[in-house]
Amino acid sequence: MHRRTPRLGRKTATLACAATLALMASACAGGDGGGGTGAGDAPDKKVTITFWHGWSAESETNAVKDLVAKFNVTHPNIKVKIVSNVTDDKITQGIRSGKGPDVVSSFTTDNVGQFCSSGSWTDLAPWLTQSNIDVNTTFPKPVLDYTQFQGKRCSLPLLADSYGLYYNKDMFAAAGITAPPRTLTELTEVSKKLNQLNGDGSFKVAGFVPTFHAYEFTPGHTLAQFGPTYQTPDGKSNLGKDPMVPQFLEWQKKFVESQGGLDKLEKFRSTFGQEFSAENPFQTGKIAMTMDGEWRTAMLKEQAPDLNYGTAPFPVPDDQVDKYGRSYLAGTVIGIGKGSHHQRAAWEFVKFVTTDTDALNSFAGAIHNVPSTNAALAASPLANDEHFKPFIDAFKHPASNTTPASPNGGKYQVTFQEFAYKWEAGQVSDPSKGLTELDHQIDTDAAQVK
Repeated sequence: MHRRTPRLGRKTATLACAATLALMASACAGGDGGGGTGAGDAPDKKVTITFWHGWSAESETNAVKDLVAKFNVTHPNIKVKIVSNVTDDKITQGIRSGKGPDVVSSFTTDNVGQFCSSGSWTDLAPWLTQSNIDVNTTFPKPVLDYTQFQGKRCSLPLLADSYGLYYNKDMFAAAGITAPPRTLTELTEVSKKLNQLNGDGSFKVAGFVPTFHAYEFTPGHTLAQFGPTYQTPDGKSNLGKDPMVPQFLEWQKKFVESQGGLDKLEKFRSTFGQEFSAENPFQTGKIAMTMDGEWRTAMLKEQAPDLNYGTAPFPVPDDQVDKYGRSYLAGTVIGIGKGSHHQRAAWEFVKFVTTDTDALNSFAGAIHNVPSTNAALAASPLANDEHFKPFIDAFKHPASNTTPASPNGGKYQVTFQEFAYKWEAGQVSDPSKGLTELDHQIDTDAAQVK
């Protein structure tokens, strides 16, 4: 099972790291360390390296141990000391103090811009060249986008995430619905058919809860279905000029209104159990459909084995039906800390865990994430799982996208998310003016850390 508690699934927790990282930017600045004292170590020299990662559940940490054991079969001279449950704040503090890890993994793709621009993670380009690894043929394009910043590749992908629609098949059948919705209009109509009300008009079961506080239905995850352009070619915020953004906001507001309004939906949402527990509202039958990531399939198998459900791509705007199958993508990234004294050994570990097909697929199967190389995707046993296959297909879809990196991590997403909360609460009278002001604020915040 792959719990998302420390990961970007709960975007508010993840994005909160952005401010801390931005404040530490100057402290992390420095050389890449690519030519550090360990760079010239003999390949067979016995060394111990530290590996910090964020997984915390027993099944996850055991999967990491198995991954390290596979590495040691071909690299018996390199001992890997594993440190689990590490947050991005701890990563930054460790590197800042000079007591950071040799190899470091983060769940927060939003912070790659910070890691790369500050120099806290080593530039991997020389190591990739030395190992004759062509990233463009090894990895799918979306993961290449979120593992570099302004041409500097300080990280590589280590498993990935995609999002989709989970739906209750029994509720669909009872309502006479034969297939999952493909367009956003269909999603609205199907949701209304699936609503079940109590005598006082409150929800007994909601077809879908389209408020921005509803777990994975965040602005960043959902806007991806519209194909947004967050930034101009020179890195400036583009929310005010991209026509997809107001279209997205208007659609969300109408969807909320069609389901009874924000107050009614939020009152019902307040009755939900914790997202990463057996009381998740989709698992308990409180909602008929939900947006979620591929990891939920493992949780459902363990916590709600009798639930009759299906998965499908999340719907797209009516005028973009040709893009059906796209998804918001993110994942885990891994790199070498700038202070590592054993960079050759650290690179051997990073190279193995990010490019070895068998190791990747074993790890992906254990944690229930999407494998992150083209070869691993082609050979993935998870592609034979009817519930998991839509997430692999979404990951490979050419129109799938992610939120771009920025020099201050995910700060711009925090700013956009706060705007979206005001929007759905009816506190934005002029969205065009509001988005223009939002662009100015985002650009001002980014300029302060350059």
